[in-house]
Amino acid sequence: MSEIAIVIGNKNYSLWSLRVWLALKRCYIGFDETMLLLDMLDTKEKLIHNSKSGLVPVLKFADITIWETMAICKYLVEIYPAAKLWPDEAKTRTYCRSVSNEMHAGFVPLRSHMSMDIKITYPGEGRGPGVKYIIARIVDIWANCQKQFGQYGPFLFGEFTIAVAVFAPPVARFKTFAIDVCEVATAYMSAVCECPGMQEWRATAEAETQIIKYV
Repeated sequence: MSEIAIVIGNKNYSLWSLRVWLALKRCYIGFDETMLLLDMLDTKEKLIHNSKSGLVPVLKFADITIWETMAICKYLVEIYPAAKLWPDEAKTRTYCRSVSNEMHAGFVPLRSHMSMDIKITYPGEGRGPGVKYIIARIVDIWANCQKQFGQYGPFLFGEFTIAVAVFAPPVARFKTFAIDVCEVATAYMSAVCECPGMQEWRATAEAETQIIKYV
């Protein structure tokens, strides 16, 4: 039994869980994982049993419980500095934090109209009010990061950072809803999809049997 444990939702649907899970994987540590099925009659009860917020993910480490995605990621930065989840250089780190927090806290139209569903494709759907602008903004962030830091590796800031974890759900959504993006964004999405953590998550998600109809 590992001293660190995570409570997550279905891998096919829980975008918040994906973010923390990828960050944990990047730390190259063993951890226990509990998955709670979403949208069940007893889901809320089980969630509240793990955290009074009633949300996932939840990280448990010794006597500490952390129930908010970015707080978990920042805690991992502190206890596993070798993982380098933030870039070393101050200016680059500030940029990384800015785009990560922008993604985490905003882009509501994308969440409202394009729910994450790894197993199914919905080409042409999900184009609700404000979605076009959000897609353009995300692609612009990816392109700017690649322009400034692409020489250091395939991800937004070269190596894997919290930014990769935070932007992983849009990568999955863009594939689900068949969003047509530029070559730079397409290359970035491929790099994320091909990383071992994302491949492992997708394989498990595709094996799940519960179906939640969001579209």
